[in-house]
Amino acid sequence: MSLQVYINGKFYAKEDAKVSVYDHGLLYGDGVFEGIRCYSGNVFRLKEHLERLYESARAIMLQIPISPEKLAEDVYETLRRNQFTDAYIRLVVTRGAGSLGLDPNKTSDPQVIIITDKIALYPAEYYDKGLELITASTIRNHPAALSPRIKSLNYLNNIMAKLEGLQAGCVEALMLNHKGEVAECTGDNIFIVRKGRLVTPPIDAGILEGVTRNAVIELAEAAGIGCDQTALTRHDIFIADECFLTGTAAEVIPVVKLDKRPIGAGVVGPITTQLIAAFKKLVHKA
Repeated sequence: MSLQVYINGKFYAKEDAKVSVYDHGLLYGDGVFEGIRCYSGNVFRLKEHLERLYESARAIMLQIPISPEKLAEDVYETLRRNQFTDAYIRLVVTRGAGSLGLDPNKTSDPQVIIITDKIALYPAEYYDKGLELITASTIRNHPAALSPRIKSLNYLNNIMAKLEGLQAGCVEALMLNHKGEVAECTGDNIFIVRKGRLVTPPIDAGILEGVTRNAVIELAEAAGIGCDQTALTRHDIFIADECFLTGTAAEVIPVVKLDKRPIGAGVVGPITTQLIAAFKKLVHKA
């Protein structure tokens, strides 16, 4: 059976799911999206993801034509039609079709799209042995140019850094902000462990406030592990005891090297291991 894709309230076979070539989401990356996970039939933190989607849309003056409550129902219906209990969900809202010019006022009919599928971002061995990162020369977009809190369809900034990582033999790359501070990786937030506490860059470092990031902070605090949100440099990562990344697709994944330099003992650390287990328990609980 072909996967069913939701577009504006209707379902289409995957191969028939299409938008106009005049859609400004295609022409200019003018739109917003969310990546979400479903575990054992429960969509993980759907409310938080929808809040961020609608906030991103408001920030770019894009009116989503249905309510968050209806969109939540449609997410579950898409999962049901595709017979998924464990899946990756991609919500996309485009500006809609318009002219070949930039003017968003000449567009109409924003496209609301729900895709459900399987995803395996990294091989299992990376969760056991840890990732190696390089520092990309491509920095995060300046927050005065484009707010990093908008999860927009224009991901070229991240893609350019991702290409640098791949060319260096790494599946992820660390991105710095315009001040030379640690921001995030191309698709994940970053944490270090130092003297038994977590440290992660604050929102004003030019990062996306990740839903998984927030969940891990909550899990750490519940386990008596404090978390500081403060500016970091590469120096802080080099001298860290442990390091890991968080993201919807990646979940919690260890990092053991940055720029060929071992972090801590160069192996997955105990606090990282503890939080990986706690996160798995959280997402799979009834």
